[in-house]
Amino acid sequence: MTSDKRNRQKQARNAQRQAKAKKQAQKETFRRIRIALGVGTAVALVLLVTANLGRDEPELPPDYLAYRDQPTACGADPAPEVTLMTFDAPQEVILSSNPVAVIETSCGEITIALDPSGAPETVNSFAFLANEGFYDGTVLHRIVDGFVIQGGDPEASGFGGPGYQLPDEFPEADFVYERGVVAMANAGRGSTGSQFFIVTGAEAAGLSNSFTVIGTVVSGDEALDAITAVPTIAPPGRTERSKPTETVYIESITIE
Repeated sequence: MTSDKRNRQKQARNAQRQAKAKKQAQKETFRRIRIALGVGTAVALVLLVTANLGRDEPELPPDYLAYRDQPTACGADPAPEVTLMTFDAPQEVILSSNPVAVIETSCGEITIALDPSGAPETVNSFAFLANEGFYDGTVLHRIVDGFVIQGGDPEASGFGGPGYQLPDEFPEADFVYERGVVAMANAGRGSTGSQFFIVTGAEAAGLSNSFTVIGTVVSGDEALDAITAVPTIAPPGRTERSKPTETVYIESITIE
């Protein structure tokens, strides 16, 4: 896919995201107005209408805003803000016989060969969210040298997701998570959502086969190395140095 075509796709997704954000904000406003009307509180109605005048998007999560306040990694400009979205379930995506995901980050491009045969429902969900622009403007909230980089959480807290959970499609028991493997993060069985990680080092070889694999990096080693080199600190209450002090954005994910 040419860069011009990819840029046109990104522009179209940005326009879609803005329209969806405005629609969601309007729905929330009308929902609150209906509640106010239901209890007969005229004052509350006036305040709600006044407070929502000019608001196009819901308020962004505090963890995400904290990343917006940091310098952007690799000397890049900040990406446009994330558009918060939730879905009841992923829609079916028609994929090519050899689907590829191109992740544009603040530190460069990473290309992933997707593997629908190994995890059909999870790969479909990843492609669906990418096409919807769900990942655009999100951050990599976890970077561990010699282990993994992790993102896909619109809240940037490690607890956010798309509003639904996927069935487990774990690999075989002897599977080894080597550098370049792309898999979905989870909080236990039946909790896979939108968050994913890319293996960057040998420490991941000790992981059990409890993370659904969606593909393998086929180009972008320089970007992976640049991201891994971003300085990190331990988040409050933890010992793992994984919280980046310079923000790496996922600018977009394009399914080719």
